[in-house]
Amino acid sequence: MKLSRKGFPERLGAASQRRRHAMAWVGSTLAAAALMAVPTAAFAAYPDKPIRLVVPFPPGGAVDFYARVVQPALGEVLGQPVIIENKAGASGMVGAALVAQAPPDGYTLLLGNIASLAINVGIYAKMPYDPRKDLTHIVRTVDVNYVMVVHPSVPARTVPEFIAYAKANAGKVAYGTAGNGSLPHLGTESFKAMTGTEMTHVPYKGGGPLVTDLLGGQIQVAIADQANLMPHVQSGKLRALAVATAKRSPNAPDLPTIAESLPGFEATAWQGLAAPAGLAPDVTKKINEAFNKVMAMPAVRDKLMAAGLAPVGGTPEQFSRFIDSEINKWTKIAKDVGATAD
Repeated sequence: MKLSRKGFPERLGAASQRRRHAMAWVGSTLAAAALMAVPTAAFAAYPDKPIRLVVPFPPGGAVDFYARVVQPALGEVLGQPVIIENKAGASGMVGAALVAQAPPDGYTLLLGNIASLAINVGIYAKMPYDPRKDLTHIVRTVDVNYVMVVHPSVPARTVPEFIAYAKANAGKVAYGTAGNGSLPHLGTESFKAMTGTEMTHVPYKGGGPLVTDLLGGQIQVAIADQANLMPHVQSGKLRALAVATAKRSPNAPDLPTIAESLPGFEATAWQGLAAPAGLAPDVTKKINEAFNKVMAMPAVRDKLMAAGLAPVGGTPEQFSRFIDSEINKWTKIAKDVGATAD
């Protein structure tokens, strides 16, 4: 028998090496398994600190209203405080970009809307983020019902009367929106194109500032969300002419639709929740389930519905497909009406 350098039989040395190799393989396998188990444990622990809910518009608008309605219940369901941060600017793009650049850990979320997640793609030559690629789509939250209102100084009480008034005062009527490229902007431009009226566009950074100037008479008309406008209609400070939905609103059944005077017209917005791209599926699922659960609570649902916000919910996959279809739809509409923004 041939001896190894240390005096052991070479056959026994080979066997020892095989055992060492086997033990090394087992050790590496266990280490890999341990590494794989770390994220799962982390996901199970989520959330273990407060969550930032970024609202990319000022306080007072429909997106901010939704956030503040669901905030308390979300904190209870998730077991952590939900902190609302208003980061307004550039039709929602300032706040959305902030979220897109944040770590994908589930602690920075975006409550976006039709503008920041879809319409802006068709009207801005350059955006600081891509709604399709730079965000994780979590859930479509609500559809936002719109209403057409005027300042009491406008003598019109119906849509046909307003059209006649706008034509008689061509270029003198100012309409307000929540910013260039927002649905109120595109919706009112469509209204102008369909009626042959001329009105001056006054863009604001959000629904709150818009309402302030509308109440003050600095602008005369707006097609915007019911949550923002109907309380002032009910108090008599503004006058509602019609709702912008395809059918009459259950919250205001006596108001006609704009389409009853202008067949084919409709303007309905929506909101949705997103996070930075790369959010772990387990965390995405947990957040999605929390929002769906909260919106199904009768007290939350009733408060949203009373303000013209219709809860939707659903899966992340459904929301992704919806965003894709909305980007295609509104890019075409923006091109058709010639809406652009710098």
